[in-house]
Amino acid sequence: MKLKLTLLASACALALVNACSSTQTNTAENTSTSLYGTLEPFAQEAVYFALTDRFVDGDKTNNFPQQGKDWGDGSWGTFNRELPGPNGQSANVGYLGGDFKGVLNNAAYIADLGFTSVWLTPIWDNPDYAFNGGETITFDGGYKDGGKTGYHGYWAHNFYQADEHLVSNDLSFKQFSAGLKQHNLKFVLDIVGNHGSPAYSMVEEMPQFGKIYDRNGKLLADHQNIHPSKLDKTNPLHQFYNTHTGLAQLSDIDENNQAAFEYLTDAYLYWIEQGVDAIRIDTIREMPHHFWYQVSKKIRQHYPDMFMFGESYNYDANFIAQHTRPENGGVSVLDFPGRAAITQVFENKDASYADILSYLHLTDGIYQNPYELMTFYDNHDMARMNADDNGFIDANNWLFTSRGIPVIYYGSEINFMTGKAEHQGNRNYLGQQNIEKAKTHPIAQQLKTIAHVRKNSIALQRGLQLNLQFNQDTAAFYRIYQHQGKNQTALVLLNKSDEAKQVKLDKLQNLASWQNAFTGKQVDLSKQANWQFELTPHSVQVYLLDSQLSNPELIEQAKTLQL
Repeated sequence: MKLKLTLLASACALALVNACSSTQTNTAENTSTSLYGTLEPFAQEAVYFALTDRFVDGDKTNNFPQQGKDWGDGSWGTFNRELPGPNGQSANVGYLGGDFKGVLNNAAYIADLGFTSVWLTPIWDNPDYAFNGGETITFDGGYKDGGKTGYHGYWAHNFYQADEHLVSNDLSFKQFSAGLKQHNLKFVLDIVGNHGSPAYSMVEEMPQFGKIYDRNGKLLADHQNIHPSKLDKTNPLHQFYNTHTGLAQLSDIDENNQAAFEYLTDAYLYWIEQGVDAIRIDTIREMPHHFWYQVSKKIRQHYPDMFMFGESYNYDANFIAQHTRPENGGVSVLDFPGRAAITQVFENKDASYADILSYLHLTDGIYQNPYELMTFYDNHDMARMNADDNGFIDANNWLFTSRGIPVIYYGSEINFMTGKAEHQGNRNYLGQQNIEKAKTHPIAQQLKTIAHVRKNSIALQRGLQLNLQFNQDTAAFYRIYQHQGKNQTALVLLNKSDEAKQVKLDKLQNLASWQNAFTGKQVDLSKQANWQFELTPHSVQVYLLDSQLSNPELIEQAKTLQL
């Protein structure tokens, strides 16, 4: 979709703002003013998140369709375990074939969309059977694991071994990561610390479940299908685990067991060495802060600049902000309060843009640094955003211009499985056919446009956000970056309406010639008292100023935002 950008002109355009602002100059004081949201290098990234098994099947030889059928009555196979639903709907809790080769075959597609990093679900080995314990999962079912497999990667029994469904004979993880680098894509490793595979409530104990093996295949821990409360801590095979229940029937790893800590962290380092650029921490809230402090300390001893972010599934900013404090590990987090505000605004046409401001926390100090949070609107653990194509276009325009590091879940570029929760189709198989469809889809095309603008703008990546005007359907704000001789300010204008809208700005203008970020053309905004812009429906405009700000009032306002 070609983005139409028009600047409203008139005979009286470009008049003076006022006597004071007409004499804006670069003073010595302004020259030394350092303004930025963050200096974190990872803030330049835009992340594409895919559940590997559900992306694209690039190698059918690693599908193992008969796997698991050799145990019991043969009904615990791991491949294609469909959950049929009403009206032809379906979900699936078995493996469906997606693998590293499928991702690598489409690395050029991901990079072309404007992404710079790929986050995949955990890569290590999961049990070779469907789980026969717990409550049986059904279509639209909730917190149940019976009949499910570890296709998602979060049920590891060997943290040193890549899952056989992901690698190929000619493509190891190390080769895969190196292949991504050839497309200028970084890799984000998804790690788990608080649990292994389902461990108890099995009708009959199954192979691999509740067990943990070392890199040589030696058994280190075994839950032995025993309820946590009945584990014997004098038994060496039980010592990795807590004696209280955790998530579902998953084995709950003891956060105070030093051997378990060394096993996990050594495994993380093993994979990092093979080409990992950042880390996502699963269920970070399920382990105490002291555990993650020690994990991050150990990783940073080897990789001082490693960027890490956690999943603390909670919509209270004060709660998730705890993880960002240095004494708690100093990691970023996925912005769940942001997700709530974003979906509320873009799922509902009558919502006001002003409602989206609630999650930014630009000045209150709740987060260690709000500009380093991972911003998103849906993922594999929640319902996909329930919006039409324009809603996704508007959400992406906001996500790639406002504060934070954007994360997009696979398929969102074509409005895949709209509004569906996990066992309603949220994690359904995408496939190569849908990748080809995306190359001409309006959401994907506009996503590509705005993602590339962010990719080339340090202001949109790391700049302070100074909000100017948020109304029912329009928003206007600056992103400001001035540091060590690098100067760029972005003026962002957004319209989420089905109709064309005007945005008028009559204060905090920086009178200068700005560059249209989409066309590269210069726009003279140096003489007008009131800036007026006309925005087409569901559009974004970005204007860039690659010099220091010269409006004293604007500079003072920006200083109040500096962390």
